[in-house]
Amino acid sequence: MKLCKYVKKLLIERFKNDFFKVITIFLSRIIFLTCLMSNLLVFHVITIILKSKIYVMVKFNTLIAAFLLLVNISISAQEQGFQFKIVKEINTSPVKNQQRTGTCWSFATTSFVETELMRMGKPVFDISEMFFVRHAYASKGRDYVRYQGGNNFGQGGQAHDVMDVIKTYGMVTEQEYSGLNYGTDFHAHSELAAVLNAYLDAVVKNPNKALTTAWYPAYNSILDTYLGAAPDAKKSTLANVGFNPDDYVEITSYSHHPFYSQFVLEIPDNWAHSLYYNVPLDDLIKTIKNALMNGYSVCWDGDVSEKSFAWSKGVAVLPVEKVEEIAGSDKDRWVGMTDKERKAKLTSFEAPVPEIMVDQSKRQFTFDNYTSSDDHLMHLTGLATDQNGVTYFYTKNSWGTEGVYNGYLYMSEPFVRMKTIAILVHKKALPEEVAKKLGIK
Repeated sequence: MKLCKYVKKLLIERFKNDFFKVITIFLSRIIFLTCLMSNLLVFHVITIILKSKIYVMVKFNTLIAAFLLLVNISISAQEQGFQFKIVKEINTSPVKNQQRTGTCWSFATTSFVETELMRMGKPVFDISEMFFVRHAYASKGRDYVRYQGGNNFGQGGQAHDVMDVIKTYGMVTEQEYSGLNYGTDFHAHSELAAVLNAYLDAVVKNPNKALTTAWYPAYNSILDTYLGAAPDAKKSTLANVGFNPDDYVEITSYSHHPFYSQFVLEIPDNWAHSLYYNVPLDDLIKTIKNALMNGYSVCWDGDVSEKSFAWSKGVAVLPVEKVEEIAGSDKDRWVGMTDKERKAKLTSFEAPVPEIMVDQSKRQFTFDNYTSSDDHLMHLTGLATDQNGVTYFYTKNSWGTEGVYNGYLYMSEPFVRMKTIAILVHKKALPEEVAKKLGIK
């Protein structure tokens, strides 16, 4: 505000003529409004211009030129792209790459476990994702046959799959088990998945009219051939790290089941039919923020099929689709655009845009009509804000270190409110009142 007054004073002093003073006052009003919308750097530029010899000759066209310059600077300031400020960042392990596999669930949750061990004061471990994949495939195949082909089988999974493997078998390091036993130095599971599906479907058809005892050992032999035989985790350097999978809970938020209770979340990749705690949407977001602010990272499962999940831009947002959905003073800037211009602007992902206000009913609607599904798991490791004060979740992906933010992206709060399927978090990271309502101690 002081800077705005200073600029106005300079203008008045420059232009003593009454006619130009009227125009100058009008111009100063524009500057005042610009002050409210743009950053201070812009006004340092304006002040320098006013102090320069450009205005030695007082002419009307000079004023017009100055006005156009100010307008141009103001527009540029508004279109300066995303500017993020990290509010909280949790120390984590290096970004990895799931490569040509559908095992994001293992990579995201493994990153989460590595980060939890760091929080506990342990060294930075490189834990084997494929150890969890190998054991999960064994259980998944067995269940597929038991359900006579009626259970989901594929590369996908959930965060609890990693926890279940740790609980039953433990965990090992990447050095102890790479899961690369098929002639390449990178993960590629398309052939493996096709072979496993074909084999299991042949078993389910039951051509002998009674399953033999050979089918399951033969199935595991395929896994061992492609991924390698799983080592004994009791001999691993991770055998005594003190990680307890029972300290963690999965939480979701859908109104087709009672809140503050548990239910089997109806998503394909919940092949194990595991239970999730159900809370209202506001409690879900409160839990995520409380965890991050208190040093606990969050394993995130959600939908990334929207075009607004702009990985190449490093952001995931939820732009409004209609002018009527825009609230506040920002609306005026969008009303004057044609539908084509507005759509192009909202989907450019070059700078912050008005976003949808997400409530429980909108979230439920997208789940019920299949526009929100369990596409991808990632790891939330921080909180940030943009230049407009909107909250974003600093998110660690498993697609390598490429991208605008070296393997990370920023997901806006509206996007997270709408597109989160579920989270995995430490029990102690829950807000006290949420834990109490869920009966978690």
